[in-house]
Amino acid sequence: MTVAVSGASGFIGGGVARLLSEAGTDLRLLSRDPSRLPDLPHATAVQAGFGDAGLTDALRGVDTFFMVSATETEHRVDLHRAAVRAAADAGVRRIVYLSFVGAAPDCTFTFGRDHWHTEQAVRDTGLTFTFLRDNLYLDLMPGMVGADDVIRGPAGHGRAAMVARADVVEVAAAVLGSARHDDRTLDLTGPAALSLTDVADALTAALGRPIRYHRETLDEAYASRSDLGAQRWEVDGWVSSYAAIANGDLARVTRDVRHVLHRDPVGIGDVFPPLAEL
Repeated sequence: MTVAVSGASGFIGGGVARLLSEAGTDLRLLSRDPSRLPDLPHATAVQAGFGDAGLTDALRGVDTFFMVSATETEHRVDLHRAAVRAAADAGVRRIVYLSFVGAAPDCTFTFGRDHWHTEQAVRDTGLTFTFLRDNLYLDLMPGMVGADDVIRGPAGHGRAAMVARADVVEVAAAVLGSARHDDRTLDLTGPAALSLTDVADALTAALGRPIRYHRETLDEAYASRSDLGAQRWEVDGWVSSYAAIANGDLARVTRDVRHVLHRDPVGIGDVFPPLAEL
């Protein structure tokens, strides 16, 4: 079996490629810039990206395509649809797609709508699929802290069942190496639904300085991001990620990580251990 991996220069795609390489899987790593790809046993680097004319040829002879969603752009759905078509035209049998919890055509999180449209494109091909719907990434929460050590956003008192990226990597590698999860959608979450106050408290204990969460209104959230030079669709995505927390869209805790890995998912205390434990 040959597995093609997109996004292998990043954390998720690269981590999955390393695990599959260690297992002896034949890999085809796809990138517009192959120099950024890891040099792994059993792996061939191919210059190809979503929307490229050569993607179909790059996927010929591939059994399974691990499709890591592209960086957010205004036309990301078009790129995803083109990649799905290329996979189907190349004779790929199965697509494992990295999606997002609660993906729907009208979900609060605007970038989540891209994932729903991509899932539909995969379903329309008739190919075997597995959709890995991730929650917010727990280990990326420090990036939400401002220079003043404040997390600002309109998340209200809502909670999100944030998942560690390392768990997503392990789950994806396990799914790619087995047919047990074919034609299923897995919601990948951590072990608990966390408020942003919980996150701030954990970061305070881990970093040794006070981190706090400030609940913005939607108007305040748009105003505080107005001078970043971003386009409206980008700001909508940023703000709506907090609004999805406030609405409870991301609060459901599942056992899907445990079902695949036969262990509990990593929790906030493992990702951000208190200083006293370091």
